[in-house]
Amino acid sequence: MANIAFIGLGVMGGPMAGHLAQAGHRLTVYNRSIGKAKVWAEAYGGEVAISPAKAAEGADIVISCVGNDDDLSQITLGREGAFRSMREGSLFIDHTTVSARIARQLFVEGESRGVHTVDAPVSGGQAGAENGRLSIMCGGSDAAVAAARIVMQAYAARIVHVGGAGAGQTTKMVNQICIGGVLQGLSEALRFAQAADLDLDRVFEAISGGAAQSWQMENRWKTMAQDSFDFGFAIDWMRKDLGLALEEARANGATLPVTAMVDQFYADVQAMGGNRQDTSSLVRRITRV
Repeated sequence: MANIAFIGLGVMGGPMAGHLAQAGHRLTVYNRSIGKAKVWAEAYGGEVAISPAKAAEGADIVISCVGNDDDLSQITLGREGAFRSMREGSLFIDHTTVSARIARQLFVEGESRGVHTVDAPVSGGQAGAENGRLSIMCGGSDAAVAAARIVMQAYAARIVHVGGAGAGQTTKMVNQICIGGVLQGLSEALRFAQAADLDLDRVFEAISGGAAQSWQMENRWKTMAQDSFDFGFAIDWMRKDLGLALEEARANGATLPVTAMVDQFYADVQAMGGNRQDTSSLVRRITRV
């Protein structure tokens, strides 16, 4: 069993850290809101640290799941960041969805300190974290990913090593590009079916077993038809992720016309007050006939 520091106990990080504790690992946790860290420790045991650096002292592995590039930079390279106290030979795993640029930067910073790093964004949402069924896409060296796999299996259903430093993050961008496109098609299909006055349950039964089937259809068709969106992965977070993909595309020369359009449609839904609604609320952008 490993000594693990876990930084970031939000809707994703809290359950993931909980699975590690239940697997028998020894955890020290840090969260920007100390109250949330204390609540987690009361539920799962372990220690609460007052800073990322304190959490990382003596840890074999440091795992983070925070908000964005700035948050990740602060908890790793800031004045009280984890990299200040991580020992040589230890492992850093980041589950935040961030830019490939900062993932590569942390790889370089880690190498200079003798710290192994893995960028390991996840897919599966809050339910996947709670049920220990996340899909994880990993960037880093063979040795670092092999070591990370041993602990990540506590909350993952699938772990894939996709390439070197930053490859995990760019693969997550691929994931979000796919989701945006699928949800736009699903939104148009649903509105078309409604305009045609079809029985939506029968339409779903007819098409969900064929080539049109997708996770989004299986899990979002009915709630989209019910205009129910107060759950799931928030539009605010999806726009952050699509922004990362569009930024990376400008750097690597890829063209993402549908992604750019969907991003703007999400901006329209935000203007309608949908910031915290599930990404399937994209359908609100298309007026019901």
